[in-house]
Amino acid sequence: MDYPKYDRASPNTPLTNAELQQLDELLQTLPADGAMSLDGMDGYLTALLVGPSKFLDTQPSADWLPLIWGGDSEGGKPFASNQKRKRTTVMVLRHLQALACTLRDEPDNWQPIFSVAEQGEQEWADASDWCTGFLQATDLDPEAWAPWFDDAELGPALVPIALLGGEAVSDAPEADLSKADVCDELSRAAADAVMAMWAHSCAAKADARP
Repeated sequence: MDYPKYDRASPNTPLTNAELQQLDELLQTLPADGAMSLDGMDGYLTALLVGPSKFLDTQPSADWLPLIWGGDSEGGKPFASNQKRKRTTVMVLRHLQALACTLRDEPDNWQPIFSVAEQGEQEWADASDWCTGFLQATDLDPEAWAPWFDDAELGPALVPIALLGGEAVSDAPEADLSKADVCDELSRAAADAVMAMWAHSCAAKADARP
């Protein structure tokens, strides 16, 4: 199935809060087992933007976009109509462009979409779904990501993402993810890791310029 190619020069029209809620509800109601949550989609798209892979610029959208809703299948599933598929596609691409523009122009204003767990009056961030989505993006191009996971600086920064995403990490301290404060600490570290990766990517691009 054909999908529009992501255009980095497209207008920046961020989804409103109401549209984000609509997209969240749509993803939650899809019948596919592999459909991402809104958090997972945000992590997935973030990894495609900040990582070493050129997937967005070199591969057709059909190679990465349908993974958000659990893949395409014959008969149009998981969408009930082509109109709903098109609307979802447009919303995802708008969110991707909004992320790209924020990271490019106002990186200090970038904020990931994390779940929030409440314990009494205390709120704890939980980036588990976000990190799972992030790791799904790294799986699209493992050869490109491998040097980053092995890098002396970026490797440790990626550990919180791996732990929250459900991957075993050798030599990493055990983390009790059933504890809200542990998840909160790792979630904040995951957000810091994105900034470290983005700075690394920007520096690499600057060094590559003639």
